[in-house]
Amino acid sequence: MTFRRRGILLGGLSLPFVSRAATAQASWPSRTVHLTVPYSPGGGTDVFARLMAEGLRSVTGQTMVIENRAGGNGVIGSQQVSRSDPDGNSLAVVTSTHTMNKYLMQSVPFDAVNDFTPISLLSSFPMVIATSVNAPFKDVAGLIAYAKAHPGEVNFGTSDGATSFTGNEFSRLADIKMEEVAYRGGSPLMNDIVAGNLPLGWTSILSAGPYFQNDRIRILAVTSAERSPLQPGIPTAAESGLPAYAFSGWYGMLGPVGMKAEMAEAIHAANLKAAALPQYRNRFIELGADLRMLGPKDFAAHLRQEDTRWAEASKAGLIKPLQ
Repeated sequence: MTFRRRGILLGGLSLPFVSRAATAQASWPSRTVHLTVPYSPGGGTDVFARLMAEGLRSVTGQTMVIENRAGGNGVIGSQQVSRSDPDGNSLAVVTSTHTMNKYLMQSVPFDAVNDFTPISLLSSFPMVIATSVNAPFKDVAGLIAYAKAHPGEVNFGTSDGATSFTGNEFSRLADIKMEEVAYRGGSPLMNDIVAGNLPLGWTSILSAGPYFQNDRIRILAVTSAERSPLQPGIPTAAESGLPAYAFSGWYGMLGPVGMKAEMAEAIHAANLKAAALPQYRNRFIELGADLRMLGPKDFAAHLRQEDTRWAEASKAGLIKPLQ
C-alpha cells in the first residue's frame, strides 16, 4: 500500500450559490476538506481530482487536501472514506472501477452502491490504446494481424478494472490472445511504454494526455463510440476495424453513507460552479473531460445501472478476476 498526502493551500473569498440547497451551501465546507484519490499520483484520476480541488478552492475559499491512497484496485482509499463521518469533509473521487471491484476481487469490504453517498458524476471519458513507436504495428488493424500471427506474445498494460475489461474485451472481439500486465496506475504504465518496456497499453485519455506530443508514443485509437473532441485526429477502435467495440469510463465523487441530502446537493452545486469557471473549464476540456455532470439522485441511478451491467458481464464471463 502506498500513501502520499499533498495539500493544496486555498485562499480567497467564498462565492454565493443559487440553488435549492442554498441554506446548506452556506455551511459547506466549514473547515478543511480531505479529498481521497484511491490511486497513485500522476494518473488520470489524480490529475482530474487536483484540478477539481483547485476549482473548489476558488468557489468556497476553503482548504482542500488531496490524499493519494493507492492499493487494492482503489478499495483501500474508498474504504477509508466509507468509514468517515458523513459531514462533507471526507470525500473520494473514484472511477468506473469502483462498481466493478466486487466482480473482479474475491472480497470487497463495502458495497459500492449502498455504503456511500453519491454526490456527482463528474465526467465521462474514453480510454485510449497506446503503443510504443518500437512496436511492430502502427494501427488497430496491424495490431490485430500481428497478435493473430503471434498468439500470446503481445503484452498489454492495464491499471485498474476498467482498463483490464477494455483490453480483454478488445482481445475477445478481435479473436486474439494477448497477455495482460497489471500496473498500479496510468502514469507508471505510460512511462513503461515510453521507455520501451511495454509494447501496448489501455489507459484513460487523461493519463495519456501529457504524452500526446511524445514521439516515443503512438495512440492507435480511442475506445469511445465517437472521436474525442480533444484529439479528433485519433480514430475510434470501431472505425479502425473492430465495429462492436466501444467503452467510456467515468469519474465520480462520493461521500460516506448517511450524508444528508442537502449536504450532497450543496457539494454537487459547488462542483458545477467550480467546473464552470473559465480558467478551470478550459483546462478540463484540454484533458479530454466531458463535464456533463449528474447530481446525487441521477448519479445514484447510474451506479445501480453500472452494478447491473457488471453483474451481467461477470455472469457472461466477460470480466477477468484479479489474481
